Amino acid sequence: MTKKVGVIGAGFAGMSAAALLAKHGYQVTVFEKNATPGGRASQLLMNGFTFDKGPSFYWMPDVFERFYNLFNKSASDFYKLIRLDPSYKIFWSDRDPMVLPADQESIYHLFESIEPGSGPKLNQFLSEAKIKYDVGIGQFVYLPSLTFLEYLKLDLIKNAFKLDLFTSISSHIRKYFSNSHLIQLLEFPVLFLGAKPQHTPALYSLMNYADMVLGTWHPMGGMFEVSKAFHSLGISQGAQYHFNEEVHSIKEWPDKKISIQSNHQEEIFDFVVGAADYHHIENNLLPKNKVSYNESYWSSRSLAPSTLLYFLGFDQLIPNLSHHSLFFDADFNFHAKEIYDHPAWPSRPLFYTNSSSLTDPACAPNGMHNLVALIPVAPGLKDHEEIKEKYLEMILDRIQQHTGFDCKAHLAFKKTYGYTDFITEYHSYKGNAYGLSNTLLQTGPLRPKIRSSKISNLYYCGQLTVPGPGVPPAIISGEIVANQIIQSKK
Repeated sequence: MTKKVGVIGAGFAGMSAAALLAKHGYQVTVFEKNATPGGRASQLLMNGFTFDKGPSFYWMPDVFERFYNLFNKSASDFYKLIRLDPSYKIFWSDRDPMVLPADQESIYHLFESIEPGSGPKLNQFLSEAKIKYDVGIGQFVYLPSLTFLEYLKLDLIKNAFKLDLFTSISSHIRKYFSNSHLIQLLEFPVLFLGAKPQHTPALYSLMNYADMVLGTWHPMGGMFEVSKAFHSLGISQGAQYHFNEEVHSIKEWPDKKISIQSNHQEEIFDFVVGAADYHHIENNLLPKNKVSYNESYWSSRSLAPSTLLYFLGFDQLIPNLSHHSLFFDADFNFHAKEIYDHPAWPSRPLFYTNSSSLTDPACAPNGMHNLVALIPVAPGLKDHEEIKEKYLEMILDRIQQHTGFDCKAHLAFKKTYGYTDFITEYHSYKGNAYGLSNTLLQTGPLRPKIRSSKISNLYYCGQLTVPGPGVPPAIISGEIVANQIIQSKK
């Protein structure tokens, strides 16, 4: 008899698991509380503007391609990818803007022009980062991490020494470079991992390899095209999707069966995959005696930041911006302290902007400019309109300062998004945007497990379990869980 799997949540992790399980003959039903696939990687269409609501950096294209290849497909079957050049632009308070070119030799020349001798050092740094990428992404991140015993295979032990787990990436970078701007440029990618560079293992220099060697890409139409691709893959394999169908409870039945009760139905499954917020599933959908991690556990975890997001439309093109622009014209360390050490609304935050219409003109009306601005903030800070307006003013003033463009005079559309929205739309724990921080003590087997300790055949995937935050790790997380279920019947 065909085994039935219920998947809760249609983000990348849930869609990854659903497609693979359907491919292997399982009868898969996906329950999604929102109206479209993608989870955080959804889309906002308003007043002729198109915005990606969540992820906007398409990094690690090999991870996407590997997944599509499992279905004899390629990214090009679903969307057109363009490599951005420059990858992004950085604005500083004390020097001219810096653009990161796509060409690797040009990156070496850029470093050399700022700090003599740093070009060859970057070559060595990225060579080491490639080893970490090949080992980390090629082997370690696909482990289910249910126990430390998985890491005791001889080849994994040998490779573990190459990963530099017990040095911080902050210290690692400073072994090679002394210029503060280059250091901040190299520390930038770990912001997506949700921890200060001082607390992030040097393993994650693999992100610098992903950034500077594998490159920054844009799927034409936006990241929602990737969400649609994963959804269509699942449909092609026979998975069924129910949108606007929120799950309200999960119940264990005899013979290892599990029921899911949603808005309009209750259905019994052989396996359930929790691809929604892990904390929400455990603390709001399960009986109290079936919870693996209680509230005190979650409150002791180090969370990645939440964000204030602004979706902005301008009636003219803003000069001097790139598709991705980083405003590092404020004190990085002070902002980090206001996120991680002493949570508070930031006094002068760093922020990021995504102007996809500069690459993809269909994302804005003719001659206009779409812009998403993102400020990382501490999780759990309750926002309100006055706060949102205050930081919007700050963002517009600083963009104008660097570009000479009168942002306020040409603002044609705005919509804000923050703490309350993350909770309302995704049941996000404390309104976090990226999941758990990737600190050493929250890596691999030290993260919440992919398998429930209380209910047989209940599994979890996504950013609060292994391997961690980000779109590629979410895709991998779904694959890990799917493989665990497939192997369980062998």
